Order: sequence, then structure tokens, then C-alpha cells
Amino acid sequence: MPGSPPWSPTSWRQRLQAQQVRYDDRDAVEAAAKKLASLPPLVTSYEIERLKSEIADAQRGGRFILQGGDCAETLADCRPEVITAKLKILLQMSLVLIHGLKKPVTRVGRFAGQYAKPRSSPTEKGVVGGAEVELPSYFGDLVNRAEFDPDARRPDPHLMVRGYQHAAMTLNFIRSLLDGGFADIHHPDHWDLSFMSHAGLSPERRAQYERMRDTLADGLRFMEALGEKNVDELTRVEFFTSHEGLNLIYESAQTRRVPRREGWYDLTTHLPWIGERTRQIDGAHAEFFRGVENPVGVKIGPKADPEDVLALVRLLNPRREPGKIVLIVRMGVDLVAERLGPILGAVDASGEPVLWSCDPMHGNGIKTSRGVKTRDFDAILAELEQTIDIHEKTGTHLGGVHFELTGEDVTECVGGAAGIGEDDLHENYTSPCDPRLNYQQSLELAFLLADRMRAG
Repeated sequence: MPGSPPWSPTSWRQRLQAQQVRYDDRDAVEAAAKKLASLPPLVTSYEIERLKSEIADAQRGGRFILQGGDCAETLADCRPEVITAKLKILLQMSLVLIHGLKKPVTRVGRFAGQYAKPRSSPTEKGVVGGAEVELPSYFGDLVNRAEFDPDARRPDPHLMVRGYQHAAMTLNFIRSLLDGGFADIHHPDHWDLSFMSHAGLSPERRAQYERMRDTLADGLRFMEALGEKNVDELTRVEFFTSHEGLNLIYESAQTRRVPRREGWYDLTTHLPWIGERTRQIDGAHAEFFRGVENPVGVKIGPKADPEDVLALVRLLNPRREPGKIVLIVRMGVDLVAERLGPILGAVDASGEPVLWSCDPMHGNGIKTSRGVKTRDFDAILAELEQTIDIHEKTGTHLGGVHFELTGEDVTECVGGAAGIGEDDLHENYTSPCDPRLNYQQSLELAFLLADRMRAG
């Protein structure tokens, strides 16, 4: 952008940093950053540029972006069964969307680096040894540990190195799975669709799911029988990674130039994003991400001003490069009808190239009568449907979705065809931060999204 000061991977240090982590030992911080900078990159510039080209294709309407995964990964969950479950649900959701939208779907996982989480308060109160104390909030395994204990909650710079190591192991396992021909994607009849048998599911909805399942299976088999060349493209198992670029020490330590390419690449992930709490145009996060070649996501909440969003887009993408910016809108079901339209209109009128993605999770958090954090499946679906309607009225199009989900049988969000209620939440609530859709709810949402977008 004309008039912008010179950029470097550390120029963000001169800006006010929202969600800043306060470490006691600065020498240990510098040692961790130096170690990270010496290690091999987690992803390659070739992969980043490929994703950017696919996002650009989605901006033109030729592709759809499915982004999903944990609210916050934990180091303890770097286990094969956990990683495989997340890959499987994203793969199956993408095939449902391919069938419904009749276009390729790019899969982007919130994994291999989603170890840092923003918090509404830097500290929280609790009881230790019978006395109430105030300790740092849990900012994710990249910063501190979840146990409410003074030692666990003290920010530890070495956790950045451990986070890198676990991200590398996760990526290594993912790539091994993909190279080995992961999952049986040609037989949706083998998928776990047990939620269809729930007593609360209407016969019409059950028949709809079963019809879509059977049609998807028959379609894939028919294309294979004909020797259809595009079937491999449609079902090819390819995944990209993403995480919130919250800890700028971690991000900048792995940011470097690469041979035969211009510019700097953040090689911790393919698609970093800036959160709702850190997208200040004069802040450290905007300063850092304006200088990298990666595609960059930006979370946009209900308090966002259309002109501020437009100014941020122009700062982050001064060359107006297609595939560079993903605006991930998270309004909440009660506010999306009022707040989304003006932002869509302002950005669309400017001609700035962006991909519009819907995150119907983060604006719909609620607490039960017992104080348990949860989300309502019906509210998530309603925001998604309203978002599609608003895009159609505005003349823009929804090019992606962003979900917090897991492939495991957790009970963290209420509702859906499986009929999870408030009394069921205690059965398997494992998230350290925000509630996630489980396998059944995620696949159901994919069916409903495909059906709605096909109807539109």
C-alpha cells in the first residue's frame, strides 16, 4: 500500500499487540525463536501457491473451500486415531458438497498448528489449595497448559518448539496417509450415518439423507465404470493446513524467503488467519500478515464497520491479488441479517477480490442453565442459511465455510438429528476451549448445506 512503512518479519514488534503473551524469561523467548528459525519449514511455498490458486478459483465460483477442525489442538491429541478421524470427516463432508455443488472442493484443516487460542480476559480466577487465586488464562498449548495451577499457567517459551514438533509429526502422518490412499471414499454407504435412526428425525429428512447418500455412491461408481477421467480430480485426497496466527513470535520465526520466488512466506501453515480480537488495522497482526505471500483469512464479527473491513483488505492485499484474502464472517444468527449485507455491499462495490466464507460457529455460543458452554445446531444452520440468502440478494456468492468440528463422538453442541440435549453434554465433553460439532452433526450439516446450495 502506498505510504506503508518498510516491512520485515519483525516489524510487527513496533506495534501494539492484542492478545500479547507476557513471558518472564526474555532470553528463553529469544532462544526458542532462534531454534524455530533454524528448523525446516512445515509447509512449502509451492503448496501455499497452489492453495492460493484454488482460493482464486473459488472466488470466481469454480470451486468451494471447506475449512474445519478443532477449536484448539492439544499436544496430547497428536495421536493417529484423532488425526485420522478429523481427516475422515472433512473428506466425507467434501464429497457430499462435491455432489451437491457440482464443483471441486478444497479441504483445509484447522490442524498441525492450531495450538494457540485468544481469550476474552488475560487472567481468570479459581481455587488452588483451598484459596481463590488469579492466574493467567489458558492460551493454548503453544503458550501454557490447561490445568489450573501456577506452574501450568505460566507461559513457557519452549512450548513453541514443542508445538512445532507436534505439528511436524501431524503433517508427516497426514502426508503418509494421503500417499497411502487414505480411506474408502467411493462407498458412502459405509459411512457412519447412525444419526438417521434417531426417533426425532422426521421420515422426510431421513429419506432425504438416504437418497443423497445413495445417489452419491451411485454417481461415483458410474463415473468409474465409464472411466471418467475427472473422478480422480473430484475425489483426490488433498488437504491444506490452517491455524490462527496468534503468536507472532512463532509465526515470524518460520517466515523466510525461498529460492526462485519473490517475497516472504510464513511456512508454519498454508492459510493463517487473523482473529476477530486481533484484526486492528494499526495492530501487530495486520502489520505482520500484510508482508507474507500466504493467503490470509480474516475473521469478521458483528461489530465490524464496512469501511474498516475494506481498509484492512486493501492493507493486506495491496496488489489486489486473487486468492489472497478470505473474509470469514461470524455474525451470529441474531445479527447476520442486519450486519452482513452492508459489509458485502461495500467490499463488492470496491472491486477488491476476496473469498467470502461463513463461520456459523463463533457467533452462536451459549451457556446452559448449568453454566456449560455449548452451541445449538439449529442456530448454526440458521446462520448458514441466512448467509446464503443474503449473498443471493446482494449478488455475491458464498465461496466457503469454516467449522469447528471433530471426527469423534463428542457431546459438545446440542441439537441435530442425533438429538443431543443439555443433559447429554456431560457424556463426552472433551474440548479445552469451545464446543465442536461431532462426526454426526458435521456430516448432517454437509448434507443440509449441499441441499440448500443446490436449491439456490
